[in-house]
Amino acid sequence: MVVTEKKRPVPVLPSSLLVTIFNSLDDFINNLIGLPLPSSIDPNHVLSGNFAPVDELPPTKCEVIEGSIPPCLHGGAYIRNGPNPQFDPRGLYHLFDDDGMLHSIRISQSQSHGRPVPVFCSRYVKTYKYIIEKRAGCPVIPNLFTGFRCLAGCAVAIARVLTGQFDPLSGISVANTSVAFFSGHLYALAESDLPYSVRVTADGDIQTLGRCDFDGNLSASMTAHPKIDPNTGEAFAFRYSPVRPFLTYFRFDAQGKKQPDVPISSLSRPSFFHDFAISERYAIFPDIQLWMNPVEMVMRGGSPVGTDPTKVPRVGIIPRYAKDESEMRWFQVPGFNILHTINAWEEDADDAIVMVAPNMLSI
Repeated sequence: MVVTEKKRPVPVLPSSLLVTIFNSLDDFINNLIGLPLPSSIDPNHVLSGNFAPVDELPPTKCEVIEGSIPPCLHGGAYIRNGPNPQFDPRGLYHLFDDDGMLHSIRISQSQSHGRPVPVFCSRYVKTYKYIIEKRAGCPVIPNLFTGFRCLAGCAVAIARVLTGQFDPLSGISVANTSVAFFSGHLYALAESDLPYSVRVTADGDIQTLGRCDFDGNLSASMTAHPKIDPNTGEAFAFRYSPVRPFLTYFRFDAQGKKQPDVPISSLSRPSFFHDFAISERYAIFPDIQLWMNPVEMVMRGGSPVGTDPTKVPRVGIIPRYAKDESEMRWFQVPGFNILHTINAWEEDADDAIVMVAPNMLSI
């Protein structure tokens, strides 16, 4: 087995007095500068209706009321990921911010009255953040989208680290964005941290196996949208950062061994690279009019992602097996602003690349 699973450290909780003090500071800061809240970050609005938090559900057999399950699905599972806060937010809340919860339906191969048995289950991804806060009984690690919206909030976060409430090197991920299956392993992903290895057991339960660094070869974050080539079994991925290099491309071979990084140094400033595409020969990166703007968030209470209407969007194309960025080519594509891709392929004797993606209007 090439993929290693990084052991989760056993959290050592600070004194309850320190937790109470910093929670009170958080409450004071949020009440002082956080009102009135825009609806997009107001937990009373965001966490309502269909988006209201739900509890974990152990494996539960479901009855097939009508129709039948196709034989090709027997023994398989459907699994999805999404944010579901373990605790009520303290102040601001963004839908992207909170703990990942996996929901699965496993189609048992055993028969009940001649039918396969669907088993439904919901479990949190047991990230380092989840474990720390579960034992503390309250939020501890600040959320990326709303936890650093002023200097005072940053100071409280630093104080929590210095007093041992959490260790950012052990992970800050909520693992709430997607799941990916490659090299025989299933991962829960968020682009702020390393992947978490998970599995669906034979009885339909969901287990978190650990935070994965792939034999120590993945030391920083990874996209939540890797691309898997079904013909080769390889997985292609990247990470982006507010510091240089702003974009780094890499891949995993069919056995799950991570290959060397390919830093993309031709970017002059950080951009918001949430997704990308691959074709048979190339990796395609959209450099859109959204960009990472942490200074705006910390100094002015704005969003960590900003817009630049003057920027002309570009598409970067690099060979899939490039060893450096020397073959990266950038093409300006005015009005091209995408967050997710659907597919890409080559046409016209490989002289053209077609990419399908939903496009936002020019910002």
